[in-house]
Amino acid sequence: MEITLDMLLASRDNRQAKQMELMSAHPRHTLVCLTVIMPGAVKRNLHSLIVANAALTAVLECFRDSLVDIEVHDLVTGYEAYLMVDLDALRAKEMACEIEDTHPLGRLFDIDILQPDGLPVSRQQVGHEARKCLLCDHESRWCMRNHTHTQAELQTCIARMIEEYVG
Repeated sequence: MEITLDMLLASRDNRQAKQMELMSAHPRHTLVCLTVIMPGAVKRNLHSLIVANAALTAVLECFRDSLVDIEVHDLVTGYEAYLMVDLDALRAKEMACEIEDTHPLGRLFDIDILQPDGLPVSRQQVGHEARKCLLCDHESRWCMRNHTHTQAELQTCIARMIEEYVG
């Protein structure tokens, strides 16, 4: 099912509200918010489910010793998982970057770490570079803002990554 811009924006608002709710309920813990990077109007398909399963498995394995609570939502607007962990936000971000940088599908994982004030911890705060584009050496945000690549190019790259992962 294709989603509309309004649906996407509403999902972002709902995700932010869920984050605030969880941080309020767990004020002494760090929030790990996992989503899947899936460009285009279809956010839930076989590819996104493969990526979501791989991402959740990797995150649960990484944070299992510090896990306090977890919520998982498989929505038409995209997959979301929320983990409350008993770790310092900077340490959690280091662990998240390690997953994103080393897992075969890690480039398709978006693992945000939120501080108690709701602000995300950046990759740069823990000594990592900004994420690169899937297709070139520019920062991914630069390519997104400038529409450097077509959705078809991105989707072909993602399909190839997933096919190599599944084998």
